[in-house]
Amino acid sequence: MFFSHIIAERKIQEAILNGELDNLPGKGKPLQLDDESGIPEELRLAYKILKNADCLPPELELKKEIVQLRDLLQGLEDVEEKYRLMKRLNFQVMKLNMMRRASPLLEENQVYYEKVIEKLSSKPFNK
Repeated sequence: MFFSHIIAERKIQEAILNGELDNLPGKGKPLQLDDESGIPEELRLAYKILKNADCLPPELELKKEIVQLRDLLQGLEDVEEKYRLMKRLNFQVMKLNMMRRASPLLEENQVYYEKVIEKLSSKPFNK
């Protein structure tokens, strides 16, 4: 064990004995650990720093906006407003797809994707 670890451990024990750690927020509650399994190990520290600074990578910002737009679309009654939001949603999905390495043609996140698949599956194929 390094000398600095011994000093740090001694300081922590002193703080516990003096009651300095008794009123910390979240005391007695389980830790909220983030699932980092999808993040490469060499990027985890950088992502944690960005998250703590309330700064998301551009891809995650776009994903967040896409989820918000989808939620807004669900509750809209006005057809014109719905159409405007669908155009914006499709544009944001296209931007996200362009950031990825995979072809955007392979993505299934477009608003019209399900309608196109439904339409194609209902028509008989000519041989």
